[in-house]
Amino acid sequence: MADPRFPALDRDLMEARLAPPDGPVRLLIDTDTANEIDDQYALALALLSPDAMTVEAVTAEPFSFAHHQKDLLAAERALDAGTALDEHLVGSLRGWIGRLHAAGRRAADLRFVGPAEGMEMSYAEIRTVYDKLGIAADGEVFRGADRYMPDAATPIRSEAVDCIIDLAKSGAAPLYIGAMGCVTNIASAMLVAPEIIENIVVIWTSAYPSHAPHSNRPSLNLVQDLPASRLMFDSGVPLVYLPGYHVGAQLTISLPDMERFVKGRGAIGDYLFHLYTHNPLHEMFAIDDAARRTWVIWDLIVIAWLINPDWVSTYVTATPILDDDLHWKHDPTRPPMREGFGVQRDEIFRDLFDKIGRL
Repeated sequence: MADPRFPALDRDLMEARLAPPDGPVRLLIDTDTANEIDDQYALALALLSPDAMTVEAVTAEPFSFAHHQKDLLAAERALDAGTALDEHLVGSLRGWIGRLHAAGRRAADLRFVGPAEGMEMSYAEIRTVYDKLGIAADGEVFRGADRYMPDAATPIRSEAVDCIIDLAKSGAAPLYIGAMGCVTNIASAMLVAPEIIENIVVIWTSAYPSHAPHSNRPSLNLVQDLPASRLMFDSGVPLVYLPGYHVGAQLTISLPDMERFVKGRGAIGDYLFHLYTHNPLHEMFAIDDAARRTWVIWDLIVIAWLINPDWVSTYVTATPILDDDLHWKHDPTRPPMREGFGVQRDEIFRDLFDKIGRL
């Protein structure tokens, strides 16, 4: 059963909203663009695909890795002392700590930005992508929340919320919202104006497939703002859920790919190459031998589904329940959603390379 605070969509309308798009769509992108490097690729691909979508606005999301800090410090102390600690916790952080120590660094040396700073960094990064493509950003790019929702009833007001509501209520066609990060802005807009769920389709990439047995705690997009994340599954909003782990994770790209197909292809090609070779997460996670490693361009999956739904295999299932331990629970009477289960990696990157190459 859906959250009673929101209107219940009838079966025909929900089926129409969850159907793969046929023709150009109206799109708002909600993104934590400075979090790493994948959002910039996805944003560039969207702006270079006017035959499939009209990007009407881009809104900046908050982001922060600070939720790792307490556990990272505790795990490091336990490993140093040889004392007992939850093995799941130590196991998930052992590699990170080992790489830091190999580089002569400690967990306390890491600086984590807060959500407000993350949002401002993302806002600036969105504008940089627009600039590299020679597109004016004024009136198109908006700041979002400077913090996460404290609970499921308290929205965080921002320019992004007003923009989402205004665009959802305008135009004859539904507004697709490409969510590439935490969903604070979108959930807040839905709380302020519940009626907009009749006019929007949320496409969100995060976490594990809804049938996976794992805890979703590793997913940054999901774990940062749990009240907002739960609202996406509980509200009955038309949702296209594209899991990051196992699905979006297949969208890897290598340094030779970047050198051959992206570098030197206009200002945006050179900028994407710069990002690949100056990835901020390499420093944070002490990634070594980066030249021989690939990197996941997760968020391309959102834009790829809009360009060609055949590139992202999906099916319709019931929205899952996210329990206190962040595992999935199931109830077949819950509202439907469309979920991704596979990607055509090569077709997606060929499309990106072709569009950048034409510049």
